[in-house]
Amino acid sequence: MRGMKRRAFFLAFAIALIAAAYGGYRYFATNGKQTTYKFATVESGPLTAAVSAAGTLNPVSTVQVGSQISGQIKEILVDFNSPVKAGQLVARIDPETYRYKLRQTEADLEATRSAVNVQRALAYQAQVNLAEAQRDFDRKSLLLSKNFISPADRDKARTTLDGAIAQVRLTEAQVKNSESVVGQREAQVAQAKVDLGRTEIRSPVDGIVVKRSVEPGQTVAASLQAPELFVIARNLSDMQVETSIDEADVGRVAIGQRANFTVDAFPQRRFEGEVRQVRKAATVVSNVVTYTVIVTASNDDLMLLPGMTANVRIVTAKKDKVLKVANAVLRFKPESEKDAAKVSPGGTPAGGAGGPGKRGKPPSQVWALDEGGKPKAIPIETGITDGTATEITAGDVREGMEVIVGATAPAKPATPGGPRMF
Repeated sequence: MRGMKRRAFFLAFAIALIAAAYGGYRYFATNGKQTTYKFATVESGPLTAAVSAAGTLNPVSTVQVGSQISGQIKEILVDFNSPVKAGQLVARIDPETYRYKLRQTEADLEATRSAVNVQRALAYQAQVNLAEAQRDFDRKSLLLSKNFISPADRDKARTTLDGAIAQVRLTEAQVKNSESVVGQREAQVAQAKVDLGRTEIRSPVDGIVVKRSVEPGQTVAASLQAPELFVIARNLSDMQVETSIDEADVGRVAIGQRANFTVDAFPQRRFEGEVRQVRKAATVVSNVVTYTVIVTASNDDLMLLPGMTANVRIVTAKKDKVLKVANAVLRFKPESEKDAAKVSPGGTPAGGAGGPGKRGKPPSQVWALDEGGKPKAIPIETGITDGTATEITAGDVREGMEVIVGATAPAKPATPGGPRMF
């Protein structure tokens, strides 16, 4: 009898223990389902929107110095980084071939001039013969009128006169032709002098030699395109960055906007510049469309060198004091819609078409906790962004207001399988 009471007591105690354990499990499981939210504060302050890209530094103006004639480089008088003046001799091509060519053309000119003198002498002789034939014809015409000679004699004199006239005209034509040949020979001499002068390569501008492409003894061949000998930068104190801007950002870039950039050689220094040109010609590489934007910069201390890679930041908009919120706030959305308030203050569905927002721009919203502790959507209008924070131009938000930036979901408890009795 006593054993039965003892078993009944232990059974009741076990049932009570199991019930207490189950109640504790239910209590802690229910409390563990509460979502923990992370908050960010709506702030007021300055905001700057910018476009970032990479580009290459180049002088604003460079001149390629080439050769219009072919020949062997005999002498080079400048080197890299040499300052030059306009008209300064920088290299010389072997002039011997062009000197002999000039002598040949000068000799041809003298021979042609001598031929002209011979033609003029023949023309003078033809004039003398014409005068003699004219006198003979006049005399025989007079004798014929007195019947001293026959008409045949006068006709013969007439024929001689006509031949003399033709000879004069022929010699005059030959003189003019020889004089034209003299003009051609003079032009050839002038061309030979120009070619001889082109053996001296001179700088067309004031500047600095930034590239030298030839060495003494090297042969250059000028054909359809002049070979490049030197590259001269007019002024290294004025540089420009040729940067490629994506088509999604080029609409925000305009001439006159301020820009700054850094180079790997001087990572701690920031250089200032200005947008000077937005080129309309597009560049397509692997279906990516970019546009070239030219940013000018001062280089008075000559620290910037041509060819350096510049990391450019173009300021497209700047405001001194705006309401702003972190971009992560705009990306937040409750995982469980059943716990979120469906209607925002004022009776507008959260994220619906009735919320504020510009036409063609998707509506934006932030989330905050209502009086019941549930997330509620607040429609807003957004403005400029710097990639970290975004301007709020309209909406039921204020400075210092806490909005949800993230949530930590509780771990899902294991499904209870009931008490084990053994």
